[in-house]
Amino acid sequence: MTTPNEAVVERLIACINDRRIEVMDELFHDDATMDWPQSRERVRGAANRRAIYGAFPQLPTITPRRMLSAGDLVILEATLDYAGPKYETVFIFEFSDGRIRTETAYWSEAFEPPEWRAEWVESF
Repeated sequence: MTTPNEAVVERLIACINDRRIEVMDELFHDDATMDWPQSRERVRGAANRRAIYGAFPQLPTITPRRMLSAGDLVILEATLDYAGPKYETVFIFEFSDGRIRTETAYWSEAFEPPEWRAEWVESF
């Protein structure tokens, strides 16, 4: 059963995949932050979020793999496909009052596993 917060994340995925970024205003608090620890950047507030998503050279297509939630926390594992490079991503969403207060995203470009450990792992 999908929780209300999970439904918000599902709407976020749909609006990005449909290139309807204006819907994000319904899902995030106006003063929400988006943190990208790998580049040490923080996007603060709706105006900055709109500007960045409006300037994206290529929005990704998001394919969810797994979503977990408890209370005001939702974790999403997904693949971001930029029509070429693909990134394995983990999003951490913190909610208040049914809207996203903070998004933290970690991503890594996929890579082929080394041959030396093949006998001990499974591919998925």
